[in-house]
Amino acid sequence: MTQTFDINIDCGESFGNWVMGADEALMPHVTTANLACGFHAGDPMIMVETVRLARQHGVAVGAHPGLPDLRGFGRRVMSLSPEEVYADTLYQAGALRAVLQAHDMELHHVKPHGALYSMLSVSEPLSEAFARAVIEVCPQPMIYYPAPAEKHAVTRIAADMGIDVVPELYFDLSYDDDGGLILKRANEGADLADTKQRLARFLERGEVLSVNGKAVAMTARSICLHGDGPNAVDLARTIGDGLTAAKYKLSPLVPAPALTGQATQ
Repeated sequence: MTQTFDINIDCGESFGNWVMGADEALMPHVTTANLACGFHAGDPMIMVETVRLARQHGVAVGAHPGLPDLRGFGRRVMSLSPEEVYADTLYQAGALRAVLQAHDMELHHVKPHGALYSMLSVSEPLSEAFARAVIEVCPQPMIYYPAPAEKHAVTRIAADMGIDVVPELYFDLSYDDDGGLILKRANEGADLADTKQRLARFLERGEVLSVNGKAVAMTARSICLHGDGPNAVDLARTIGDGLTAAKYKLSPLVPAPALTGQATQ
């Protein structure tokens, strides 16, 4: 049976007349979209337009909820209670689910954005609240989260609650020696030749190299691209071509009860 792999993008992050990312150019090259829900970026019109664009290209759509911080693009940590995280997640993902249902689509998954991701990585009470919201809003509960999956509080808690956790790889970011992502305030893009080598290494050996040259074992079922990168479209093509050459079929993921290796079968 042909192996499948998923390519997802963070998108729908424009606001009013302000444009962020190359969503229209990227959609033909990806299988899944994480769509901003109006708190850190996006607005109702952008949500509708992006859902229509995804539907046109057969792209599955998940919610990308963030903190209520448009000025800071959801990247500044806030002091929130578990009840607030639950309500904010339900509110944002629920709004997107309504837009999707109006276009005969289902909510595919939920993926936290920015500082919310950082908060959920370490806080068990916030993670449990987030997971409860995902279960209640997502028809087949699934969350996307940076690999390694076992590294974060929210992924452990979500898995224990029966949520399918999808570990992601990144090629427009670097890794530290523990497999953690090295975040940047500005997306500088990715070296395409280096990306080909990193992708081949992952597919052949199940590992990535840290910034210090250390080999770090990694399991992932999806690759995430930031749509605001200066060469995001070329990066998407490079990754898609590499996966296709390695005999993978590009397709949205189907929720699974457990990880089965580097890719779903």
